[in-house]
Order: sequence, then structure tokens, then C-alpha cells
Amino acid sequence: MKPLRIAASEASGVILATTDAHKRLRDRLIVIGVATLGIDLICAIAAFLLERDAHRTEIKTFGSALFWTSTQLLTVSSQLRNPITAGGRVLDVFMEAYAITVIAALAGSIGAFLHKRGLEADESPGPSGGANLQAR
Repeated sequence: MKPLRIAASEASGVILATTDAHKRLRDRLIVIGVATLGIDLICAIAAFLLERDAHRTEIKTFGSALFWTSTQLLTVSSQLRNPITAGGRVLDVFMEAYAITVIAALAGSIGAFLHKRGLEADESPGPSGGANLQAR
């Protein structure tokens, strides 16, 4: 149960920004989240405008466009068919590239955070003389 306790402590540390490493990770997560929401809305509007009048498209409403863009950005795709128009296809490629970049940035940010916390733990011995991984 100790790893779960440590994970819960680190998660609350990120939310509360208990150290500089926690604050940097929290700030990165906020920027990525807000940027992704903005990209999602802009891409949904663009997808709706590009696809709504195309023959055989399944994106006829703003709701279906928002659903499609959200699933593309989550990299899970959807049951909706791929875009029909050239502009819709370019938009799709852009969203896929953005999603892959965000996943890589998240992995890098979390890796950097864990590395920094590991260095901090090595510098701060715990009560039993071992490494202290508890948030300060």
C-alpha cells in the first residue's frame, strides 16, 4: 500500500503545488488542458464549416463536429467516417499531429517531474535513513 500512498501524496502535491516541481507540473498540465480545449472548439467549428455541406459526410451538426474533433484529439477516433473534403482531411492530420505532440509533452513533463522528485528524495533521508518520497 505504500506506493499508493506515495502516488496519492504526489497527486495532491501537484494540485496544491507543494514544491517547485509540483508547481511546474501543475502549470504545464493547466496550459496543455486549456490549449487543448481551445484547439478542440476551434477545430470543431472548422470541421463543421468544412464538412456540413459535403456529400456523404456524417458531420452535419456542430455537435457531431465537436464529438468527432474531441475523439480525434483524445487519439481514440470515433465511429464517424473520416472527413470527405480536402480541408477536413488537412484538419484531421493537424489534430492527429497535435494529439501525438501533447501525449509526448505530457510523458516528458511527467518524466521530468519524477526525475526531479527522485533527486529531491535522494538528498533528503527519511526517518529510517532511506529515501524520503513524501511531499514536503
